Amino acid sequence: MYTIMGVTGQVGGAVARNLLAEGQKVRAVLRDERKADDWKALGAEVAFADYRDAAALEAAFAGSDGAFVLLPPLFYPEAGFPETRAFAKAIGTALQAAGTPKYVALSSVGAHRDRGLGIIESLHIFERELGRLPMPGAFLRAAWFMENALWDIAPARDRGTIAHSLYPLDRKIPMISTADIGAIAAKTLRQRWSGTRRLELEGPAAYSPADLAAALAALLNRDVRAEAIPRAAWAEAFIGQGAPEDRLGGRIAMLDGFNSGWIDFERTGTESAKGKTSLADALKKLL
Repeated sequence: MYTIMGVTGQVGGAVARNLLAEGQKVRAVLRDERKADDWKALGAEVAFADYRDAAALEAAFAGSDGAFVLLPPLFYPEAGFPETRAFAKAIGTALQAAGTPKYVALSSVGAHRDRGLGIIESLHIFERELGRLPMPGAFLRAAWFMENALWDIAPARDRGTIAHSLYPLDRKIPMISTADIGAIAAKTLRQRWSGTRRLELEGPAAYSPADLAAALAALLNRDVRAEAIPRAAWAEAFIGQGAPEDRLGGRIAMLDGFNSGWIDFERTGTESAKGKTSLADALKKLL
């Protein structure tokens, strides 16, 4: 039986569904009791835990053959990442106290670096904290999520444009679908290994904002072009999306890292895993 965090999100949900489809027993960790019936209907056990509650997480991990763990998404963290540190400490404490035989943790491209990451620094902290644990662990350093394009669909359909902070607009970066991350995580959980593994996850090809515009044009049957948001306009754009004015630095630094090429895979001393889902197929599901 495997304990899976984040089942109400895209990645955790994909991990759990893959394991259930393979006939494996799953314990889904939830924070909201109202979502329990859906997972029980799929055949999963259910445990409830706040991700900062080490005792509740220990109970959720107890007796499992392995756990999939992750941090809650946080796009505008406080300075110094106190939220991340609290989550990482609770998860690590719970895994060790429960005697969990192994864990697979969702991380990010670029997490091997200790600076110039913006909000991805939270995954560097997560890897460092869990890396101290005595049991085997695997960090999945996932590329840019294809599903981030969800926010591009409405403007592409309505105006024929998508505004992007990744540029040059024809520069390709590694991307992967959350469905593929879930499949790779489920496969990894069922494996045996010793020590710490670091897997770099990407899709079958790299894509640029221009590629995204072309894929949306084909699917929507209309002209779509990518437009760069000038860096000087990022803050105003993010505030317009609801971002707090005093916490923009992490997101801006992350985008600078991608645009400069600083945020990329380590490639040395790591494993590589590729998904099967193309950008077009991922977009079809979003549409």
